[in-house]
Amino acid sequence: MARKSSIVKDERRRRLVKKYEGKRARLKAIIYDRNASDEERFNAVMKLAELPRNGAKIRLRNRCKITGRPRGNYRKFAMSRISFRELASKGMIPGVTKSSW
Repeated sequence: MARKSSIVKDERRRRLVKKYEGKRARLKAIIYDRNASDEERFNAVMKLAELPRNGAKIRLRNRCKITGRPRGNYRKFAMSRISFRELASKGMIPGVTKSSW
C-alpha cells in the first residue's frame, strides 16, 4: 500500500488541475495563436507562470483506487495489476474471468 501522504498529495493535485483547467487552456490558446501580438502572448506566458505548478495535468500520477500503488496500473479499471488479479480471481469484476487451459 502506498503512503497516505502520496495519495493525499495526488488528490490535492487532481483538485487543482480541475480548478485551473479552463484558465490554463485559455492562456495556452493565446500563447499558441500566431495572429496574437507578441506583447499579448508574452503576458499570457507570464500569467501561466504565475499559476500553481501542481495545476498542470502532466503532474498527475495514475494510482490504484484501492491501494494507491503508482505503478502497474490498468487505466480501464483504475487499479494496479495486483489488485486486479485478486479481484478477478474472486470474480468481483464483472465480465472478467481468470483464464485457464
